[in-house]
Amino acid sequence: MIALAPAPAAAIDDAIDDALSRIRGRADALGEGFSELGGAIARAAAGGKRFRPALVAASFEAFGGTVADAPGLYSVAAAFELLHTAFVVHDDVIDHDTVRRGSPNVAGEFRLRAQSRGADASGAALLGDAAAILAGDLLLHEACRLAALADVGTAHRAALLTLIDDAVFVSAAGELADVENAVSADYADSEALLAAAHDKTAVYSFTAPLSAGAVLADASPAAIAALSDAGRHLGLAFQLADDLIGAFGTPDQAGRDSGGDLREAKRTPLIGLARETDAWSRVHEAISVAHTGPIAVREAQRMLDESGARARLVALVDESLGDARRAASDPALPPNVAELLTTIAAKIARRVP
Repeated sequence: MIALAPAPAAAIDDAIDDALSRIRGRADALGEGFSELGGAIARAAAGGKRFRPALVAASFEAFGGTVADAPGLYSVAAAFELLHTAFVVHDDVIDHDTVRRGSPNVAGEFRLRAQSRGADASGAALLGDAAAILAGDLLLHEACRLAALADVGTAHRAALLTLIDDAVFVSAAGELADVENAVSADYADSEALLAAAHDKTAVYSFTAPLSAGAVLADASPAAIAALSDAGRHLGLAFQLADDLIGAFGTPDQAGRDSGGDLREAKRTPLIGLARETDAWSRVHEAISVAHTGPIAVREAQRMLDESGARARLVALVDESLGDARRAASDPALPPNVAELLTTIAAKIARRVP
């Protein structure tokens, strides 16, 4: 999502690889099972777009930072990738998913490990979930460790740890709200669903990494405040675009069959908006059978389209991106930062299916 020059991108990859190597080295000394967990963690963090650490570096560069003045930049950037991986691993446990990107995830690998040792289905699920929870815990620890030990000034370190603290708390609150919304007998209103969508993603994916780069570049408090405001709107737009992809995106966009969120009857802001229309009874009926196959999925997509909910959600994405662009025009932000933020907004707009 964010393109970096080859040298910074390689430096970020090296910092991530070094952290994963440390995890594997520590795990190898603690028994065969734990050694396998170290390998599973490394595989969970492999690949991906790595746009969160790219945001740290891009923000730092846009504010005129030089690596000579902040040699810990790439360690801090790597911390945000490990934080993301931790949330993904834990999210898979919450969603009972055992596959990611077409391969067994941490939980899936350890379910297979348990089965190979004669465990029944219940035992395999128990080991898989335990391994994934522990993997996420280790990744969270390593992310905080990277930030705590990064070669930065004392004041910078305190500010960075505050950003990570906020990212963890807000993301956890968003995840819990999302699950509560999913299991409640009554549907949450669209405002509550939008708040959960924001909290799950916006802070740890946009506000915190952008602000981390600014902190390391010695940006002013006014500039960081404006940047955080823009990041908040970008993060919401990104998550809402993700919800549209989950309902309407192509398999290439979604990384799975089209309409996955509809098959799983996820209570996203899209569904919250549909509930506010006169067509809700028909939409609800279509979604309730979407799990039966692609024809039912297409019918649910058609009903959501006709209800106007899809158009309303696209409008909310546009509104959030407009708010981000207005925040980017704050005079406290240097021109290069404003350009970075508008570039990100344009990339998010292109994600909308």
